[in-house]
Amino acid sequence: MTSVLQHTANPRAQQLLKVLAEPIRMELVQCLGAGERCVCDLTSDLGLAQSKLSFHLKAMKDAGLISARQQGRWTYYRLEAESLLWLRNWLDQLASSCIKPARMCD
Repeated sequence: MTSVLQHTANPRAQQLLKVLAEPIRMELVQCLGAGERCVCDLTSDLGLAQSKLSFHLKAMKDAGLISARQQGRWTYYRLEAESLLWLRNWLDQLASSCIKPARMCD
């Protein structure tokens, strides 16, 4: 049986949640939830300078939350479904641990 401590000490979960804790990155997740997007579209949609957007995209890519492909001079980003599914599974396991009744004290 896996304890709650093991769930919360998971380095991958910590990395993904840390990346998602930034509001701009959550906006990026929502934008990319509609499908692959070009950096030029993301800068326009979010009203961010390309340098600021690139900083956040790099953090998300380093965490494995998104991937990128180059086509000509443009870079296209998309969400990595595997990472999202992994995080959902981890949260489901954590939620299951939360509904267990406490052990009776002596």
